[in-house]
Amino acid sequence: MNNKKSIVVFGGSFNPPHNSHFSTAQQVLNQYEEVEKVIFIPVNKKYEKDGLLENEHRYNMLKLVTDKNENFILSNIDMEGNRSLYTIETLEEIQKQYKDKNVWFLIGSDNLKELHTWKRAEELVSRYKVLVMERNEDKIEEIIEQNELLKYYIENIRKLEEGIRSNFSSTYIRTQIKKQKSVRYLMPDEVYEYIKTNNLYIE
Repeated sequence: MNNKKSIVVFGGSFNPPHNSHFSTAQQVLNQYEEVEKVIFIPVNKKYEKDGLLENEHRYNMLKLVTDKNENFILSNIDMEGNRSLYTIETLEEIQKQYKDKNVWFLIGSDNLKELHTWKRAEELVSRYKVLVMERNEDKIEEIIEQNELLKYYIENIRKLEEGIRSNFSSTYIRTQIKKQKSVRYLMPDEVYEYIKTNNLYIE
């Protein structure tokens, strides 16, 4: 075990970003003393996902919050190119920027189930530590036990203890906005006001 500080990569569509995103990032910082910063990396609009808001809006909403926390960093590394990066490419780029840090990758247990199918999956789990949030009724131990790749690199997979198990999501928020329901207390005030001011997610 080295004594280098760690940077945690938190990728996602953030469509929109909400309280669970930020409270999870803060929980990571609270739980692991070696973690210095959490980097939020919103995916490119070219990522194949229905209803993904423009890069500019998702980036701006995150920036309103990350600018107010010295331990949060916002990166547009995935938004810059003409395609969405593979996760391993993102991690390699972040490692180049932070040569003196360990790079960790934060994912949900739903993604852990599919990790072995990702581009250069073995490189990812062998070179980087994977920090996993349990979602719904998932048990990380069971997911690992059922997959040979994850079992082999089990030392590089960490479970986020005392995980925040919130079943509300960005999808839920978008649905409520379309129904003209209030989502005020599901996200930071800055994000709520930005959505209102720009009339986002209203069809």
